[in-house]
Amino acid sequence: MQGVWFRGSTEEAARSAGVRGWVRNLPDGRVEAVFEGEREAVEALLAFCRRGPPHARVERVEVFEEPPEGLPAFRIRHG
Repeated sequence: MQGVWFRGSTEEAARSAGVRGWVRNLPDGRVEAVFEGEREAVEALLAFCRRGPPHARVERVEVFEEPPEGLPAFRIRHG
């Protein structure tokens, strides 16, 4: 859901957990993210995404495991 600071709060949570990757809004209102890091840290970040920040309404979280890309940090992608 857009408009509830989902990307910014996800970025903060990822950096706090030491997770690398990115997050972006999609035109249809969904949010897409890639997380790389220690399994426990990624699981904690997924738990955060299932709750979302205050005022968010999370309907579902789909998880796909892929080979790591070796991303250097976590960032918000625009566009």
